[in-house]
Amino acid sequence: MVAVAILAILAAIALPSYTSYVRRGQLQDAFTNLSDLGLRMEQYFQDNRSYANGANCGVTMPTTSKLFTFTCSTANSGTTYTLTATGKTGTGVLGYVYTLNESRQRRTTKFANADQTSNNGCWAVKSMSDC
Repeated sequence: MVAVAILAILAAIALPSYTSYVRRGQLQDAFTNLSDLGLRMEQYFQDNRSYANGANCGVTMPTTSKLFTFTCSTANSGTTYTLTATGKTGTGVLGYVYTLNESRQRRTTKFANADQTSNNGCWAVKSMSDC
Protein backbone atom coordinates (compact mmCIF):
# COMPACT_ATOMS: atom_id res chain seq x y z
CA MET A 1 0.00 0.00 0.00
CA VAL A 2 2.87 2.35 0.81
CA ALA A 3 4.45 1.59 -2.56
CA VAL A 4 1.21 2.49 -4.34
CA ALA A 5 1.01 5.77 -2.41
CA ILE A 6 4.60 6.64 -3.31
CA LEU A 7 3.97 5.76 -6.94
CA ALA A 8 0.84 7.97 -6.99
CA ILE A 9 2.78 10.90 -5.53
CA LEU A 10 5.57 10.50 -8.08
CA ALA A 11 3.04 10.29 -10.92
CA ALA A 12 1.28 13.42 -9.67
CA ILE A 13 4.57 15.30 -9.83
CA ALA A 14 6.01 13.77 -12.99
CA LEU A 15 2.98 13.87 -15.28
CA PRO A 16 2.47 17.66 -15.28
CA SER A 17 6.21 18.18 -15.80
CA TYR A 18 6.24 15.74 -18.70
CA THR A 19 3.15 17.32 -20.26
CA SER A 20 4.77 20.75 -20.03
CA TYR A 21 7.97 19.37 -21.57
CA VAL A 22 6.05 17.88 -24.51
CA ARG A 23 4.10 21.11 -25.05
CA ARG A 24 7.29 23.21 -25.10
CA GLY A 25 8.59 20.89 -27.81
CA GLN A 26 5.39 21.31 -29.82
CA LEU A 27 5.63 25.10 -29.63
CA GLN A 28 8.92 24.93 -31.53
CA ASP A 29 6.89 24.17 -34.66
CA ALA A 30 5.42 27.67 -34.51
CA PHE A 31 8.75 29.34 -33.78
CA THR A 32 10.60 27.52 -36.57
CA ASN A 33 7.93 28.21 -39.19
CA LEU A 34 7.46 31.86 -38.19
CA SER A 35 11.22 32.45 -38.38
CA ASP A 36 11.39 30.78 -41.79
CA LEU A 37 8.41 32.75 -43.06
CA GLY A 38 9.97 35.98 -41.79
CA LEU A 39 13.14 35.27 -43.75
CA ARG A 40 11.14 34.51 -46.89
CA MET A 41 9.14 37.72 -46.42
CA GLU A 42 12.37 39.71 -46.25
CA GLN A 43 13.65 37.98 -49.39
CA TYR A 44 10.40 38.90 -51.14
CA PHE A 45 10.81 42.50 -49.98
CA GLN A 46 14.39 42.61 -51.29
CA ASP A 47 13.25 41.35 -54.67
CA ASN A 48 10.10 43.51 -54.98
CA ARG A 49 10.65 46.54 -52.71
CA SER A 50 7.37 45.87 -50.89
CA TYR A 51 5.50 43.04 -49.23
CA ALA A 52 2.77 41.50 -51.36
CA ASN A 53 -0.84 42.18 -50.52
CA GLY A 54 -3.20 39.26 -50.28
CA ALA A 55 -3.79 36.22 -48.15
CA ASN A 56 -0.34 34.69 -48.51
CA CYS A 57 1.76 37.88 -48.61
CA GLY A 58 3.77 36.61 -51.57
CA VAL A 59 5.08 33.51 -49.81
CA THR A 60 3.46 30.12 -49.39
CA MET A 61 2.13 29.48 -45.91
CA PRO A 62 3.00 26.08 -44.43
CA THR A 63 0.14 23.61 -44.75
CA THR A 64 1.86 20.51 -43.39
CA SER A 65 1.92 21.56 -39.74
CA LYS A 66 -0.29 19.31 -37.63
CA LEU A 67 -0.16 21.75 -34.72
CA PHE A 68 -0.47 25.32 -36.06
CA THR A 69 -2.24 27.31 -38.75
CA PHE A 70 -0.13 30.09 -40.27
CA THR A 71 -1.54 33.32 -41.68
CA CYS A 72 -0.15 36.61 -42.93
CA SER A 73 -1.51 40.12 -43.25
CA THR A 74 0.03 43.25 -44.74
CA ALA A 75 -0.69 46.92 -44.18
CA ASN A 76 0.51 50.40 -45.09
CA SER A 77 0.69 49.72 -48.84
CA GLY A 78 2.90 46.69 -48.44
CA THR A 79 5.43 48.18 -46.01
CA THR A 80 4.46 46.13 -42.96
CA TYR A 81 3.33 42.59 -42.28
CA THR A 82 2.30 40.37 -39.41
CA LEU A 83 2.75 36.60 -39.48
CA THR A 84 0.57 34.63 -37.08
CA ALA A 85 0.75 31.05 -35.81
CA THR A 86 -2.46 29.82 -34.17
CA GLY A 87 -2.70 26.49 -32.36
CA LYS A 88 -5.11 24.07 -34.04
CA THR A 89 -8.19 22.56 -32.43
CA GLY A 90 -7.66 19.05 -31.12
CA THR A 91 -3.96 19.54 -30.36
CA GLY A 92 -2.05 20.27 -27.20
CA VAL A 93 -1.32 23.78 -28.46
CA LEU A 94 -4.90 25.01 -28.85
CA GLY A 95 -5.08 28.46 -27.29
CA TYR A 96 -1.54 29.52 -28.22
CA VAL A 97 -1.08 32.39 -30.69
CA TYR A 98 2.30 33.82 -31.69
CA THR A 99 3.18 36.64 -34.12
CA LEU A 100 6.20 38.03 -35.93
CA ASN A 101 6.30 41.33 -37.82
CA GLU A 102 8.54 43.10 -40.35
CA SER A 103 10.66 44.55 -37.53
CA ARG A 104 11.31 40.99 -36.28
CA GLN A 105 9.28 41.74 -33.15
CA ARG A 106 8.02 38.57 -31.54
CA ARG A 107 4.80 38.57 -29.52
CA THR A 108 2.77 36.05 -27.68
CA THR A 109 -0.73 37.30 -28.33
CA LYS A 110 -2.45 34.42 -26.57
CA PHE A 111 -1.10 31.84 -24.16
CA ALA A 112 -3.39 28.96 -23.21
CA ASN A 113 -5.27 29.60 -19.99
CA ALA A 114 -3.80 33.10 -19.59
CA ASP A 115 -5.78 36.32 -19.89
CA GLN A 116 -2.95 38.72 -20.68
CA THR A 117 -0.78 39.21 -23.76
CA SER A 118 2.98 39.61 -23.93
CA ASN A 119 4.50 42.87 -25.10
CA ASN A 120 8.03 42.01 -24.04
CA GLY A 121 9.20 41.04 -27.52
CA CYS A 122 9.41 37.31 -27.11
CA TRP A 123 7.57 34.07 -27.63
CA ALA A 124 6.47 32.73 -24.27
CA VAL A 125 7.14 29.05 -23.71
CA LYS A 126 6.43 28.17 -20.07
CA SER A 127 4.31 31.12 -18.98
CA MET A 128 3.48 34.62 -20.16
CA SER A 129 6.31 36.05 -18.07
CA ASP A 130 8.89 33.49 -19.20
CA CYS A 131 10.41 33.63 -22.64
